[in-house]
This record gives sequence, structure tokens and C-alpha cells, in this order.
Amino acid sequence: MLLENMKMALSSLRANKLRSILTMLGIIIGIGSVISIVSIGDTMRKMFSDLYKNVGVTQAAIMINPYMDQEEIRDSDFFTMDELYKMKEVFGNRLDYVDNMSSGSIDIKNGLNRLKTNIEGVDSPYQKLQPVQILNGRYISANDVEERRAVIMISETTALKLYGTVNVTGKHFRSDIMGENREFSIIGVYRKDISPIQKLLMGSNDKNGEGIVPWTLLSPESSEFSMIRYYGKTGMSEQEMKQLNTEIKAYFSKIKNRQPSDWYISSIQDEMKQVDGVMGGISAAVGGIAAISLLVGGIGIMNIMLVSVTERTREIGIRKALGASTGDILVQFLTESALLSALGGLIGVLLAMGLVSLGATAFGLSVVIRPGIILVAVLFSAIVGIFFGIYPANKAAKEDPIVALRYE
Repeated sequence: MLLENMKMALSSLRANKLRSILTMLGIIIGIGSVISIVSIGDTMRKMFSDLYKNVGVTQAAIMINPYMDQEEIRDSDFFTMDELYKMKEVFGNRLDYVDNMSSGSIDIKNGLNRLKTNIEGVDSPYQKLQPVQILNGRYISANDVEERRAVIMISETTALKLYGTVNVTGKHFRSDIMGENREFSIIGVYRKDISPIQKLLMGSNDKNGEGIVPWTLLSPESSEFSMIRYYGKTGMSEQEMKQLNTEIKAYFSKIKNRQPSDWYISSIQDEMKQVDGVMGGISAAVGGIAAISLLVGGIGIMNIMLVSVTERTREIGIRKALGASTGDILVQFLTESALLSALGGLIGVLLAMGLVSLGATAFGLSVVIRPGIILVAVLFSAIVGIFFGIYPANKAAKEDPIVALRYE
């Protein structure tokens, strides 16, 4: 019976192709909008998740609370090299990495070419946590860090801008750093594989060069700094990371005679939760607004089904005269409205998937489209069709067969 009703519904839709397509437009736009927005939201959430994973999900940094009154901050609140090394000793079995997140810039000259280069100070284990592709040469070594050697790895684009080739390992240049004029040796060239969107979010500046140096080169033994960056052991759970952060706060509170609330820890895990919450909220809000167009589409279906009932009054009379029950007529018109809406939903899903995939490909992102959302969208569109088709179908079912047969 259901199969027969579906065949009749398809036959009716084919008989009025243009009207059917125009009726489905509201559903197509509504479902397409919802799927597109939810998929874009999921894709962006995955992009941020991957971005944070690249940064390191167990990364955190401790500093004096930025919300504290500046007059309350003491000179002793700043960290020293000895305190950083001591922290390594105390928490070393639960830490993969510690440094002071040092950075700066230098000028690199090669003949008439000159390029301001942003440099990041790192320790030798940093390559395991934040790997880069080494095109030639080597990474920063433990001896480079310990002896504060004036060595540098430069990015592929920096090498090409200055030398026109990536084969620059072993070349030298002089530059000022930390008040000294030193001769640098290029020990390697690296490449970071990131998407254009990630590059934009990370604030990469194409005008400047990029380089990596030993972190001690930017931090003399006598230097003081406002932040210590550290990575918990790889695989640490969120709860274990929270416990580590709490203990690090307590440790510095004790040695610096401060309260734990006087310290602020910036954690990648906390940032991930905040971003995920914001993105989820935005997707839900915008998706809800887009879903309003489904209401418009449903009203369009009701309208066209009422027209269809009026046009087919004589057909309804003939079917009833031949023995069709009120329920048969009701199911026939409900099937037609549900099929009309479901087809619109399916077309909307396909269009949304195509547009989202094209956009993601253009920006170098991996698209996320959840199969469950597609199934829910098509089912929901069918339910919309049934809901808005109840009144026209009920009207058709209650037609008096004698009156209907007289209808011209």
C-alpha cells in the first residue's frame, strides 16, 4: 500500500515538475542552510582543535596575575633562570619541556638583501613537541642551548628571500642580539605545513622572516622574565594537567611568598574548551535562525497541497466511489507532502555538502559533515512535510464523494 502511494505521489510530482521544484525551494534553502552552517561550525571546530593540537594540548604558562593591581607587583615576582631550572628538577618527571617563551627579532643581511627576521627561542626537545620539516641541516642541539651558541635555523621562505635557495646551511652573517653584535651560523632550513586559515589565525607575517635560535641566546643567566612555559607529559589527561597546574601555583606561591590566586596559568586545554563552546553556541544560534526558512518551506507545501486537493477533487470522488476509505485518501496526500519535503531536504543536503566541500578545499581545510546530521535533516524535512500536509490531506479525506464527482 505504501509503495503504491509513493508511486502515485511521484507521478503527481512529475506531472507538475516546475510547481514541485518551486514548492521544494523553501525546504531546499532551509535544509541546505542548516547543514551548511552546522558543517562549517564543525569544520571550524576541528580546525581549531587541530591548531591547538599543533601548539600542544598539554602546553601551559604561568605568570603573575595580569588582573592584579600594578602597584602590588614586586620585583621578586619575576622569574629567574635559577628558578626555571629548579622547577625542572621539582616537576621534571611530569614535564616534557620548560622554557621562558623568549622571542625577538634580528636583521639578516646577504649582500644588498636585508630582512627583518622574527626569532623564537627554543630548547632541543621542542622538535618532538612542535615538529617542523627539516629541509637541510639540523635542529637546535642541547650543546647549542647550554653554550648559548649564535646559531639559527631559518624558514624556507626566509632562505628563498635572502639567498634564492634553501641550500644555505653553513652560511654566516652578523647581527645585533641582546645588545651584542654576533656572528650567526645558519645550521638548517625548515618548513611548517599549515593551512592559509591557520597561518592567518597564528598571525604569520609574510613580510618578515622567521627563525629558531637557542632560547638561552635570548636569555642571559642574569635575566628575569615574566612567564614560564611548560608542557605536561604527552598523554596527560585533563584532570592530571589541572592537578599539575595547581601544584605549580602552590610551588611558586611558597618560594615567592604569594597566594595561589596571585598567579595566572594560561592553559591550552582551557582555551580549547572556551573556543569549542563559543563555536558550538554560534553554530546553534545561526542554525536556529536558518531553520526558520523551513517554516516558510512548510507553509509553501501546505499551500500547494491545498491547490492540489482542489484540482484533484474529482479524482478523490472517483477513488471514494470505487471503495477507497477516508484513511486511504489521507495517507495518499500525506505521502505526497512527505515525499515532496523529503526530496527537497535531500537536494538541500547535497547542495550544502558540495558548497561546504568547495569552500573547505579552497582554504585547505578538511571538511567535517556528520552523517547523523544528514539523516536527521532528511527525516526532519519529511516530518515538516507531514505536519504541514495534515490539513490538506484531512480536507481531501473528508470530501463527500457525491459532491466531489460533480466537481468540474
